[in-house]
Amino acid sequence: MKVTILGCYAATPRSFTNPTSQVLEINNHLFLIDCGEGTQVQLRRNKIKFSKIKHIFISHLHGDHFYGLVGLVSTFRLLNRDNELHIYGPKGIKEIITLQLKLANSWTNFPLIFHELTSKEPELLFEDSKVSVSTLPLKHRVYTNGFLFKEKEGDRKLLIDKAEEYNIDYTLFKSLKKGKDVVSEDGKLIPNYLVTADPPPAKSYAFCSDTVYDPELVPLIKDVTVLYHESTFLEDQADLAFPTKHSTAKQAASIANAANVEKLIMGHYSTRYTNIELFRTEASEIFSDIILADDGKEIIVE
Repeated sequence: MKVTILGCYAATPRSFTNPTSQVLEINNHLFLIDCGEGTQVQLRRNKIKFSKIKHIFISHLHGDHFYGLVGLVSTFRLLNRDNELHIYGPKGIKEIITLQLKLANSWTNFPLIFHELTSKEPELLFEDSKVSVSTLPLKHRVYTNGFLFKEKEGDRKLLIDKAEEYNIDYTLFKSLKKGKDVVSEDGKLIPNYLVTADPPPAKSYAFCSDTVYDPELVPLIKDVTVLYHESTFLEDQADLAFPTKHSTAKQAASIANAANVEKLIMGHYSTRYTNIELFRTEASEIFSDIILADDGKEIIVE
């Protein structure tokens, strides 16, 4: 599982920082999460192939999270894309994007499919044999969702030496990987656990931005592998967090600790701060395994 941070700063783009956007690569899928202004430039800078992007998830309709979307869609058109593009976001996103395309007389030459969201309860957005994606309702100034990406458990690992020892025909290896018991060539029933090992633990990624501190989020993200939680403010500006419906570094750490996550990525820093290491300093009083997001950073989870 790999997360590439394209942008992780709040509000406005600057010459040296970018608003929110990131790419999640998980189990042979590539998902784009949020699409702030400048996202397509960051995709090029980080050598991410546009053609691999088939699903885009937009958390909410504040500009620093989606103003790069129409430009990216337009570029896909200019590159003669023909594959479907699925966009998941709050109700209204279809109207916004299609109006711009209409007035520019720039309709796409590929299927552009919108999935507009209104539910305030978690809902399944995408699922195949490898991955599922669900919403995480967040509390912000406008309707907002985070997203929970979960791998499905893989096949069991076949222990070839054990399979040979128990005289199992190779045509049954696929059944063994699927967890089934089999009959050996000499007619004995061989329990699966004797010739296979558990698959690697399934990984999961929770994206939570933008949101006020919300303990109700904890059971929805319990035990995830990696949590990205916004941390807009330090304690010196904690009085701004609730009115603006954002979180502090310590609050992000508190959510991570309560949810028993393995790793916490913090981002969405207010641009008033010049030293993001201060976010780690404050949060580490509560939670230890912290990664500070920064533009262009790749986070690989084995």
